[in-house]
Amino acid sequence: MTELSEEASSPLDDAELDLQRKKLMATIELLHIADCPNSGETFLRRQRAVANTMPANTAVKSTLIDSADTAAGLPFAGSPTILVDGVDLFPTDGRTSDLACRIYLTPNGLAGAPTQEQIEAALATHG
Repeated sequence: MTELSEEASSPLDDAELDLQRKKLMATIELLHIADCPNSGETFLRRQRAVANTMPANTAVKSTLIDSADTAAGLPFAGSPTILVDGVDLFPTDGRTSDLACRIYLTPNGLAGAPTQEQIEAALATHG
């Protein structure tokens, strides 16, 4: 029988452990306005990205932004906005209280939603 040495199964470093702990407790939220033409697709892309990159028990929710007051009280940068623990996954200086759409820079140019790959990459590095 062969024994594994301690070197063969190296432990995670402190930074990686911290990132894993944060992922275990993360809440992924989609902020959107009513009738946003991009929120449905963003919802699906977010669901797939979370399934591919986050623990199975990750809290996922959606919040309808129905007034300027609601928007002003959140880190809303237009619809749709994806938050991780209340922080914009794609930070900009474009925070708004307007019930407006958001534009994302994607590999294919400007779009109303980030690609699933962009969401996955941002979730994987979020910490």
